[in-house]
Order: sequence, then C-alpha cells, then structure tokens
Amino acid sequence: MSILTAATDTPVTSSADRAPAVEWADPARQEAFDRWLATLASHRLDPTSLRPASADASFRRYLRIDAVDRSFVVMDAPPPQEDVRTFVHVAHLIEQAGLNAPRVLAQDVEHGFLLLTDLGSRPYLAALRDALGEGEPGRADSLMRDAFGALLSWQQRVDPSSLPPYDDALLRRELALFPQWCVGREHGIGWNAAQCAQWQGVCDLLVASALAQPRVAVHRDFMPRNLMVGEPSPGILDFQDAVVGPITYDAASMLRDAFISWDEEQELDWAVRYWQHARRAGLPLDADFGEFWRQLEWMGLQRHLKVLGIFCRLKHRDAKPAYSQDLPRFFRYARRAAGRYNSLGALLHLLDPLDGIEPKVGATS
Repeated sequence: MSILTAATDTPVTSSADRAPAVEWADPARQEAFDRWLATLASHRLDPTSLRPASADASFRRYLRIDAVDRSFVVMDAPPPQEDVRTFVHVAHLIEQAGLNAPRVLAQDVEHGFLLLTDLGSRPYLAALRDALGEGEPGRADSLMRDAFGALLSWQQRVDPSSLPPYDDALLRRELALFPQWCVGREHGIGWNAAQCAQWQGVCDLLVASALAQPRVAVHRDFMPRNLMVGEPSPGILDFQDAVVGPITYDAASMLRDAFISWDEEQELDWAVRYWQHARRAGLPLDADFGEFWRQLEWMGLQRHLKVLGIFCRLKHRDAKPAYSQDLPRFFRYARRAAGRYNSLGALLHLLDPLDGIEPKVGATS
C-alpha cells in the first residue's frame, strides 16, 4: 500500500487531543501555505489537524498533520533565511543509501514548504535520559550502539560526491564565531595582539588536523537530539547541512553532545567499538587508536568552540537564550581537550577568564 493511501476515513488524532493551533507571524506566508496545502488534497490530509511538532535553532519549524491512518510532518522554512533544496538533495542521498530518514513527499521550493514522512515523536535524547533516570544504563548503551551502527552505514553508503566541502574557509568561519559572539558579545572581552596570535595558532592546528583526515559524508549535527527512536532505529533528522569532510566529526558530535554528557570511560568504550567496527568495514580510520582519539578530540574541540559561538549568537542576535544554559558543558569539553595536549595549551589561557576561572600562574602564553 502506498504511504499516501489509507484503509479507513478515521483521522489519527481527534480534535480533543490536538495541540494549540499553528500561529503565523506573516499573513502572506500563511496564505501561501494554505494554497500549497490545497494542492495536496489527493494525499487525504486533514488541514484541521495541523499542529506544532518541533522547532530548532534555525528559522525552520516543523508541523504535524494527519491523514486518515497516519501523520505526516510539514517543514516550514521561510526564504531567504532557509533553502529547502539542500534538505531535499540530502534526503534523496540518504534514501538511496537505505537509511531511515524523512522522505520528501511534496515540495514548494519557492516558499519553503515540504511534506515529509513522520518518524514519530520519541527523540533519542529523551530515550537516553529516561534510561539513565530509570537506572537502566544497558538500555542507553544499546541505543548508543545502534546510533554508531547507523553512523557507520552513513559513512559507508551516503555518496559524498555532490556535497559541499568542509574546507579551510568553512572551518575557519565556524571558529571565528567563538571570538565574535562568545568572547566579545557574551563576555565583553577584547583580545590584545598576543591573544589574537595565540588564537590564530590554535585555529591553525585544529584546521590542519581536520583537513588531514580521510573524507566522508559528514552529517554535521549527528547527535541524540537529531535521532529518533523508531524502526529501524535510529531515524535521522536535521541533515540538510551535510558536507564532505573529516571522518571523525560525527563520532565526536555523538560522544560529546550539546545536551547530555558521559564520563570519559564510557566515551572511550563507545569510541573503541566504533573504531574497531569501522576498520573492519573498510573505513579509513587511523590504525593507531591513540592517534584516532587525538583526531576525534581535536575535531570535537573545533566543534565545541563553534557551538560556544553559536549558542551566544542565538542568545544575543536571535532572542533564543535557552541554549546559553549549556555553555558550561562546552567549556568543560573544551578545557578537557585543550588541557590534554601541550600544543593546545595556549587555548586554556584564553578560556580561563570566560568560564569564571582566573588565569593560572604560569599558563602557556
């Protein structure tokens, strides 16, 4: 049976169970949406069931809508801030790779509307937190192993040839978010010439390490918040920013997440298993686990510095302050990595004034 046909005429969700009505800040955009939705009549959607599903740190939001025996998701991504063509393209690559991700069923590229298959409402992040809260670490371990299995399949099967490169310029643009938004805007600190030189030296090391790694398709936000419990599990979301780049990036994102942290013994356990399985599968990871772990930590550090900048930008530019609550988590990640490698010691001197710690006597300068 086609995913768009149904056996009954009973809506999935009754009006009594529905979430609050969808609000539109721009009446013209609402009119455009209503016109597009009317063209989807053959899909047997119930317009009165439209309700908020989720939002994220971008300008996109997601709405849920019922058909007669299932629900679908609508992406509302207003141009010019968002371009749904990248989502459509990567969704096609993932479908070709046989992984579980939303399929694009209908699209209005001009206005930024997509009709997608619904992967459910059970995020990995919630499932992991529940497992830990209920004293079932084995369940969390199983979820994480499934996620790394999906990552291996992604790296083996998603064709990277049409993806943009994670190149020197992009890596440096991301790193530049940290001094602009976290150092300058959040903390009101201006670096002197010596500190700027220290920062440049750290950036040079992190970028060189990233560019030296084997290149694969990189999701760029492969973390529990963007995975869904389902069948097969996990379902993969928020992949529109995929690039071709360093092989350790997505593993680092999964191990050192924005919203849940693990002790290092557990990180190492999952990392070793991933490294072993990936090498057996023929992925070009370094034969020395110690070197692989260094690459992963340095790649994670580049991401953490970027995220510190992004979370501060969300607070100050986009009026989304909630993300800044997790700044301490990323300072801990960054300090752990920088403190482990002598060549990154200068970064500790730059981080100390930002996370409430006075610069240490004798710190690397």
